[in-house]
Amino acid sequence: MTPDQIAELRPRLGEFAADMLGCLARSDQRATGELYLRGLLTDGRRKSMQPMAERLGVDHQRLQQFVTSSTWDFTAVRRRLSSWAAQAIGPRAYVIDDTGFPKDGPASACVAWQYSGTLGKTANCQIGVSVHAVNDTCSAAVDWRLFCPESWDDKAWDDPEQAEKVRRKRAESKVPDDVRHIEKWRLALDMLDEQTEWGSPRLPVVADAGYGDCTRFRLGVEERGLDYVVALKAGTSAHPGEAEPVRPPRNGGCGRRPKPHYPKPASSLREIAMAAGRDAYQEVAWRQGTRKTKGNPSAAMTSKFAVFVVRPANRDIPRADDGTLPAKLLLVEWPDEANEPTDYWLSNLPADTPIDQLVDLAKIRWRIEHDYRELKTGLGLDHFEGRSWTGWNRHVTLVAIAQAFCTMVRLDPKQDAPA
Repeated sequence: MTPDQIAELRPRLGEFAADMLGCLARSDQRATGELYLRGLLTDGRRKSMQPMAERLGVDHQRLQQFVTSSTWDFTAVRRRLSSWAAQAIGPRAYVIDDTGFPKDGPASACVAWQYSGTLGKTANCQIGVSVHAVNDTCSAAVDWRLFCPESWDDKAWDDPEQAEKVRRKRAESKVPDDVRHIEKWRLALDMLDEQTEWGSPRLPVVADAGYGDCTRFRLGVEERGLDYVVALKAGTSAHPGEAEPVRPPRNGGCGRRPKPHYPKPASSLREIAMAAGRDAYQEVAWRQGTRKTKGNPSAAMTSKFAVFVVRPANRDIPRADDGTLPAKLLLVEWPDEANEPTDYWLSNLPADTPIDQLVDLAKIRWRIEHDYRELKTGLGLDHFEGRSWTGWNRHVTLVAIAQAFCTMVRLDPKQDAPA
């Protein structure tokens, strides 16, 4: 935003910041928090401490002290943000994703050479896992976790000397003792638990194949009583829905009877989708795009989809006493211009769920691409230059609040300023 736009919106920003940061104990903390938000919202290529301070006309140490060493609870602020999102946005789903934060050196908390899907390569970076409350038109990044690689977990090292080096590194970056190396999907489940603890609505969970292909993640979502629509890879194995296990007879009529099993090996999702043929697929529209054409004046986004009942095959999936694997819905997209299906999603929604509802949820992940673009390019999500674990968490929380303010203004641009 330009300085003039900031000045015009400052009363609304002050009211919004007071709501989001109302849990901070001291008035000077709340004032500096609003100042930091103004720095994030004001135009400028870099949203790190010194450039923001120069644009704001303040000492950068004031911003640095607020983010890195002041005493305030970012979790309490995220709880307020999540509550705001539930009311202002009316989310239809929680979308799980992660993003990479490239770094030049080895000192930032939990930085390591690791693969980042966002960067599309292995790089020296931090990785943050996020939960977004989304609907078709807007969204909010309501929770975050900084992924701790094994190289940052001293308990993962057998070599005492190396473990001591890691402990010193953790101490320098102020990584709490309870922050350990656990998988990204477990971090996602922790954040879903947090949403429940905060009283946020219980919504379907949407995720890409990095999470969807993890059987334990899907089981964890189900154990929490939540629905999901998650992407899978074409090679994921499953039995057709009508497949039934059989129990072989006892060998010679003696001994323990063998456990029931499916007589045919599991197929890949691609094989199941291809076997149905193109006639099984129907055209479905899921949202309005921006590119209007003569043949599509409404810019409706459409493609061909089909829904199948399948039984995902994995040793981690609990079976019924008769050996039956649970039945799930498989949503497949096969565009007219493609030689074979392009995308696959698995869902535990009821079997009679309309196909357009499944497509809407599967495709709602596009909001996250918008979120990360706005958070990173416009609001400086990955511009934090500090080394501390606390600083990273506070910075991403404040960036998420800045994005939420932009969303609020877009939803009601002409709202009167508070008296």
